[in-house]
Amino acid sequence: MSKRVLEIQGLRAFAAILVVIFHARLVGGGFIGVDIFYVISGYLITGLIVREISKTGTLDFSQFYLRRIKRLLPTSSFVLILTAVASWLLLAPNTRTSIGRDVIAASIYICNYLFAWWENDYQNLGAIPSPLIHYWSLAVEEQFYLLWPAFLFILAKFGKRTAITIGIWASTIASFMYSIYLTHASPIWSFYSLPTRAWELGAGALLALSPNLKVKRPITSWIAVVVLLYATFEFNSSTAFPGFAALAPTLATVLLIASIGSWPPILADLAQSKISQWLGGISYPLYLWHWPLLVLPSAYYGRPLHFYERAMCIVATVIAADLTHRFIEEPLRLRALATKTIVFGAVVITVLSIAIGFTISHSVSSKIAIEGQGKQYSLVKIVRKPAVYANGCHVNYGENSSPLCEFGDLKSKKKIVLYGDSHAAQWFPTLEKLANEEHFTLISLTKSACPSIEVTRTSRGAFSASECDLWRSNSVKRIHALHPDAVLVTGFQWYAPPKGSGSREQWWRTGQILTVEHLRGATDKLVFISDTPHVNRDIPTCLASAKLHDCNNSEPSFNNIPSQELAIDPTAWLCKSTCNALMDDIVAYRDGSHISVDVALSLASKMKDALSRFNIL
Repeated sequence: MSKRVLEIQGLRAFAAILVVIFHARLVGGGFIGVDIFYVISGYLITGLIVREISKTGTLDFSQFYLRRIKRLLPTSSFVLILTAVASWLLLAPNTRTSIGRDVIAASIYICNYLFAWWENDYQNLGAIPSPLIHYWSLAVEEQFYLLWPAFLFILAKFGKRTAITIGIWASTIASFMYSIYLTHASPIWSFYSLPTRAWELGAGALLALSPNLKVKRPITSWIAVVVLLYATFEFNSSTAFPGFAALAPTLATVLLIASIGSWPPILADLAQSKISQWLGGISYPLYLWHWPLLVLPSAYYGRPLHFYERAMCIVATVIAADLTHRFIEEPLRLRALATKTIVFGAVVITVLSIAIGFTISHSVSSKIAIEGQGKQYSLVKIVRKPAVYANGCHVNYGENSSPLCEFGDLKSKKKIVLYGDSHAAQWFPTLEKLANEEHFTLISLTKSACPSIEVTRTSRGAFSASECDLWRSNSVKRIHALHPDAVLVTGFQWYAPPKGSGSREQWWRTGQILTVEHLRGATDKLVFISDTPHVNRDIPTCLASAKLHDCNNSEPSFNNIPSQELAIDPTAWLCKSTCNALMDDIVAYRDGSHISVDVALSLASKMKDALSRFNIL
């Protein structure tokens, strides 16, 4: 093994460690490990292809793809199948449709686009992330491996190395520009898709075309390491990524590869150490195992893992990766297999994975039995959402205005507006019931992740702060035009405040003051509803898999209402000595954040009394 390969193996180890500790919630920007992998892949694969074309004048496509299948498919399929089975055994029965769907998508390497379509990111509010979502990066690489050889071969036919160089430069620049655009326009699609990630692979490819390019100053390596460490600790889920931000890990990795042979002794020794070489060798199964081993226990218990539990999961990941490398990855990689055997094995294992996905999807159950309750509960009923989700009135990402959504007695002169995010929408069943009974018109203005309390939030994942601000501006204009009898404002109080915003309570109060100012004169009665308890577990999952008392650990939200304003605090409605998962034999929460529709309906009389105190009803 050459010195160059040894140090690249050390880079692989570093990249794998970054991803693992990121998902273990130990650093904010460890996701750049994926970008390091992309540069390495582009560098190595392009080098192999160009050398073969230069030596033979052609490219043996069948052997190229057979090597990729033999190297990658057995390990990824092994982890995929075991994760699928474990998910079927451990997770709530109502999750099986999505798990089966994810298994199928990962089996045919299109899950990156499907995850983007389903907006299945790592940070969905109150949602359990898929234990297979990390397969998106494998899908990007497989798509690259599928298209890149043909692209380079065609370029070589036009003008050999010159055409290849021009083609790679052009595609890399085009991909980078598209990545910048889409990171702003559609962050989810930018994060997951090949066209917006190809430039990182292209950066490695350009380096492979310049084998004589060697950076000989050790300071260059230190600069690259500092850049990677800066991105690791300063980037987080709010960082607009990939876009411009991805330049940092990409260029730093290019510099490190280009300066191999001139690394300072401490870096070279670290990369070439037995531990680094071992971790680099098992980096592929390490990546495959780490996410399900972190997610499945958390999903099973219906809560985030404690630090010591995450540490145990990391140890289990390393052990599983080492065993997989020893007994599956390496034996198959080194074994001489006939072409028919490789193809037949690939078809069988892919069909098997798809069949398992379909089987899991069709084993979905809508019933759970809660310990000590003596009856079964319908998960379909528990997890159903308010009607505004189905009729388009609760707007989502990508939308900046609400449609005309009026409910109750549409002929009534009395109008009440419900204004806020999904934690406002959770009260829609309550207020719609009252609107029909008390004869008023209910206008619903709600948008996902965009509270009516005008707090400053940072764009994150699919959430766009500017889009939220525009939606609030349009909603305020509409409220002024309506001049309703009352406006009920509320929102999820547990978003992360931006740096420099003070405490969560101070940040929230500042937003409330802005809301009061912007709605002044729009209504005679502005009513603040404090947030419902902060749920620490996905309640339906917890009830399906744990003891009831383990699910009764939600905490009250803070009650912080601007002076002189009307206020309703529903905490006492939902909590006694504790904030329980069951209320009068009704499951209180539909997920890890929102009250259930049945509980919302059961609280109609209490909401009526509260509004009556303000002479609204």
